[in-house]
Amino acid sequence: MKRAAIFDMDGTLFQTQKILATSLEDVFEYLRQQKLWDSITPINQYNEIMGVPLPVVWETLLPQHSYEIREHANAFFHQRLIQNIQLGKGALYSNVIKTFELLLDQDYLIFIASNGQTEYLQSIVNYYKLNQYVTEIFSIQQIESLDKSLLAEMILKKYHLIEGFVVGDRLSDIQSAKKNSLTAIGCRFDFAQEAELAHADFIINDLLEIKSIMK
Repeated sequence: MKRAAIFDMDGTLFQTQKILATSLEDVFEYLRQQKLWDSITPINQYNEIMGVPLPVVWETLLPQHSYEIREHANAFFHQRLIQNIQLGKGALYSNVIKTFELLLDQDYLIFIASNGQTEYLQSIVNYYKLNQYVTEIFSIQQIESLDKSLLAEMILKKYHLIEGFVVGDRLSDIQSAKKNSLTAIGCRFDFAQEAELAHADFIINDLLEIKSIMK
């Protein structure tokens, strides 16, 4: 019987921190040039909220700015992120490919469910040639309410699956597993917070540790 292996992207499969700071700095330097920002780039603030839907990101980082400016900043940010991915400045976490190969051998279908935008997620999948492993990418853009648990629900319904797990570094990933009766696996990686990981069924420090969790 097929089972679901649902992975978050940022801070779970992809080491976003390698391209985050420089991409965000480009955005805020542009805003400074446009006389729309006059302070340091809020990278620490972004790190604290990493994993929330992008509209929430820009509402948090640019609380006094208009919707149009936030949308423009987001588009500029994604342009820079994708450029940096294509330049090879990012990286997958260790053992992503080995873990994917193991899961396929054990009859799992692999999915990505992320708060990232579709084009950004696809750029990572394309650059690292993950298409051969990943059944489908699901972006929060597909969910009007921005509730990540609905992405997992969408996957289960579309592929007629009832068992599996969700792997992620933030509370939204853990909650998406719990709300869909899946196993919640928390990654103690770069953006993870111990208070959030405490809600997971299992906590891992390397993706290959999933091998000991699989039933």
